[in-house]
Amino acid sequence: MAPQTSIEVSREIPAAAANIFGILSNPQRHRHIDGSQMITGSQTPGPISRVGDQFTMTMHRAGDDYLMINIVTDFEANHQIFWTPAPGDTSRSEGHLEENVGKPAGYKWGYVLEPINDQLTKVTEIFEFGPLNESHFEDGGKWINTKNTVEESMAKSLELIENEACD
Repeated sequence: MAPQTSIEVSREIPAAAANIFGILSNPQRHRHIDGSQMITGSQTPGPISRVGDQFTMTMHRAGDDYLMINIVTDFEANHQIFWTPAPGDTSRSEGHLEENVGKPAGYKWGYVLEPINDQLTKVTEIFEFGPLNESHFEDGGKWINTKNTVEESMAKSLELIENEACD
């Protein structure tokens, strides 16, 4: 059996795909939909509009404030959006070296939207963890935010997306 390389959580949200995508493609709204409660803000004023766009998020984890640069790798309006994170400062870069700031970590976060009808969309959040081995997830991935598992954080994110989309 091939090793697991991603985690997926889905939810049907009673909103149009375009409405949901508008939330996902706007980094200013990400802190309101972050189930891990690690995002504290965005340094990017406008929405994401294409592959290659970058957005920088201010983050907090286990008493530490830091920046993450996110590079959009997949973008199909109203259907899917993925990005690969990279450290935005030396506190998170490999070896704490300046030359490794902005170097992608090798994993991706993203969302796939599947319209069921005009006002109902299946939303799947996907964490493709690539270079991280399965041992990182023996406790469900609580090392990420020290509070809950990756799946719990993803499920909470989908709940928060629904709250934002239906507000």
